[in-house]
Amino acid sequence: MSEPTLPPFGDPLTAPFWAAAERRQLVIQRCAACGVYQFYPRPFCLRCGSDAVEWVPARGTGTIYAQTTVHVPVVPELTPPYVVALIELDEGPRYTANVVGGPSAIGDRVRLAWRERAGLPPLPVFTPDREAH
Repeated sequence: MSEPTLPPFGDPLTAPFWAAAERRQLVIQRCAACGVYQFYPRPFCLRCGSDAVEWVPARGTGTIYAQTTVHVPVVPELTPPYVVALIELDEGPRYTANVVGGPSAIGDRVRLAWRERAGLPPLPVFTPDREAH
């Protein structure tokens, strides 16, 4: 008997996220019942409990809510120091991501970029939005 084919990283709940990432599109969940956005993925809405959650495109813009600079090596793909931030997406949910492309601070506006990875879907990262006021 053969093993079933698993979506990326073996998690059916996040498969739509990774499929969108392959198209360089950031998606988050939105509840069709109450309209609230959420991330990370769940099988139900955190606000109303409905299971009518759907994947929708995010604008890819937000504000740095918190950030830290990592100085120890954690994974080979990231050479310290690097910035990890909690981004408050314009849709509302907060999203943890690497900030690249220059200095950043809490309160800065950021926009979506992509880190390419060999043999894997690209990772969403954010870069300071120098045009935002």
